[in-house]
Amino acid sequence: MTGTPIDTATSPTEQGAAKLNRVMGTFSLTVFGLAYLVPLTVFTTFGAVTEITQGHLPLAYVVTTIAMFFTALSYAVLVRKIPSAGSAFAYVSAAFGKRAGFATGWTLLLDYLLLPAINYLIIGIYLNAYFPGIPSSLFIIAAILLVTGLNVVGVDVVKRASLLLVVAQIVFAAVFVAIVFLRPETEFVSYPFYSPGLEWAGLLAGAAILCLSFLGFDAVSTLSEEARDPEKSVPRAILLTALLGGAIFIVLSYAGTLVLGDWRQIQSADTAGLEVMKPLGPIVSAAFIAAYLAGCVASAIASQASVSRILFAMGREGQLPKSWFGHLDRRFNTPTYAICTVGLFSLIAVFISLESLASLISFGALFAFSIVNLSVPFIFREKLGRKTGAIILRYLVCPIIGLLLTIWLWFSLSGLALMIGLLWLVVGLIISFTYKSAEAPV
Repeated sequence: MTGTPIDTATSPTEQGAAKLNRVMGTFSLTVFGLAYLVPLTVFTTFGAVTEITQGHLPLAYVVTTIAMFFTALSYAVLVRKIPSAGSAFAYVSAAFGKRAGFATGWTLLLDYLLLPAINYLIIGIYLNAYFPGIPSSLFIIAAILLVTGLNVVGVDVVKRASLLLVVAQIVFAAVFVAIVFLRPETEFVSYPFYSPGLEWAGLLAGAAILCLSFLGFDAVSTLSEEARDPEKSVPRAILLTALLGGAIFIVLSYAGTLVLGDWRQIQSADTAGLEVMKPLGPIVSAAFIAAYLAGCVASAIASQASVSRILFAMGREGQLPKSWFGHLDRRFNTPTYAICTVGLFSLIAVFISLESLASLISFGALFAFSIVNLSVPFIFREKLGRKTGAIILRYLVCPIIGLLLTIWLWFSLSGLALMIGLLWLVVGLIISFTYKSAEAPV
């Protein structure tokens, strides 16, 4: 389970007919950003990254948070320069042209296509753990059919329910941490943050996968037109979302690690969340599985709806075959062909591991974050000509640190993730030269 992309497939008429009310301040923008990240995402990769890092999951989150902070600094300065667009495509296009912007947006499109799949995979894995006699593939296919059908018909109630589910997850996360920290059996240890035998290669590989948890922290930038004093409130909210989100992930992962004890006792990396909850009693376990799976369903519905509308917008504009992706159902007024395409694409969940799928999603995020960091010195090159200490620090040193950190994490991903991700990028470049325009896919 993870955050989902905002529905960007708004028609030109809708975009230009009216201006949005500026009602959101720094606090409300930050709350939006934190809700977008979804706290229980920690348990999506808890087992896999705990094993990869040999029990140093909280430290891996520290590393990822540092990298995301410097990337957030880049977003913060760019959103002041390009306040209305609020996307990696806009920033990279301003620095290197629309082809580069399209390539960046295309890699993020891979993330958004895979977000429904990872939710379906989690649903299958956890339901199979409860009903071992039924293959996880059947649960996955059933979930895909259900969610695809709901999206074809159009379910407005999901938008309202999603907010309640996010609140429920935040409440559960707070209660979980309180129970762990206050129970007499808890022994506070420093091992999750450092040990003499720490292997940095494994730590970085785990930290790279954890970028999945931060996917969407930059979504605050899309609300520039609804923010009061956006040149100040939006950058602050982006930074606060990255830092507070990282802090929440660190605390949750540390609490989970304390309950788990010896990381070598993990029986199943995919369902380690259940193993963490079991010692806390059946009520906590039941509350966790209910909140977690309900969140996965809501996230699957929202993410499939969002990415299908992105594909619809691309088809309508001629960036993808218009007869298929630009089709709009007359009865339900939904992009049925695009929705079904995402459903078919999501069948990848039947054939891929949770760790590999998380790595693929992190590939797109890290690639986009790297190019965004690189864009800052190019966009602000005139200011860099003044060569004052503050300007050099803000527009050169910090973005380069962010670039190096995200590249470092990017190359720490598995070879399979890099190979498939680069192949996807090549396909995007071919499409950008094949169809008539190279506008933003996301």
